[in-house]
Amino acid sequence: MATIGLDKLYYAPITEDAVTEEETYDTPVQLAKAISAELSVELAEATLYADDGASEVVKEFKNGTLSLGVDDIGTATAAALTGVSVDNNNVVISASEDGGNPVAIGFRAKKSNGKYKYYWLYRVKFGVPATNLATKGDSITFSTPTIEGTVLRRNKADASGKHPWKAEVTEGDADVPASVISDWYTQVYEPNFVE
Repeated sequence: MATIGLDKLYYAPITEDAVTEEETYDTPVQLAKAISAELSVELAEATLYADDGASEVVKEFKNGTLSLGVDDIGTATAAALTGVSVDNNNVVISASEDGGNPVAIGFRAKKSNGKYKYYWLYRVKFGVPATNLATKGDSITFSTPTIEGTVLRRNKADASGKHPWKAEVTEGDADVPASVISDWYTQVYEPNFVE
């Protein structure tokens, strides 16, 4: 079913264990008002040829690119996502050595039936936001920032031994417990494979 909206854009800082490098997620915080989210995925692909034809094909997640259009990136959010510094006068200072820590990104997209599809991207490393500015002309044109990040799999394996990079669920699906939807932004969703 088609989506017709995007909102509730959150991020959750990640703390990594110094020895195991496994992630734990802090409480999600609203990032900004969402304008757009574009996710593209790159796959590692290999084909084994035998008996003059393709015998086996393997396609695995390599990484992705997330491009977010937002209404504004505040100073605290800029510091959390990109590693910039905020000085004593609350001025954002960008340095060539900046590099933010990865964060989890959550959002939801409204479907045409009024229900939502919810997402968590488990590990996103952002770069410096793009700034688009234009002079004021005869009509009003909004200029908003775009921030792009690389989506990675997380270090922490789930109970099935895999390293997830995304979780998504559709509100209203018969087998989805209501608590999964109601708790979506209270913490980053952890896969549940326990029987």
